[in-house]
Amino acid sequence: MKALLMLAKIAFGFVWFVLILNIFHPFPGKGAIALYIMTAFLFMMHGIQMAIFIGAFGDKLKLGTWEKYSILAFGIFALLDIRQKHMMGPAPEQDDESQEQK
Repeated sequence: MKALLMLAKIAFGFVWFVLILNIFHPFPGKGAIALYIMTAFLFMMHGIQMAIFIGAFGDKLKLGTWEKYSILAFGIFALLDIRQKHMMGPAPEQDDESQEQK
């Protein structure tokens, strides 16, 4: 799961790179306009996700600054990572003997 989350974050980082590159060096044609709209939409949706999550769990979880802004950058993938780190305890380890008895 950690490897998939990291792969998804890398992919999302590439998407943000392309969107920000379009702001500073616009792509030719109407593609630039579409990317402007996608940038605004993505920023708005991740901002809403961040506001909802911090509003719901801000007093229950001690999130660092990077974790808060990672929601803005990576969206659901950051939320899954935060859930894995803070909300789910380590997986219980079972002995081989206890598994054989069941």
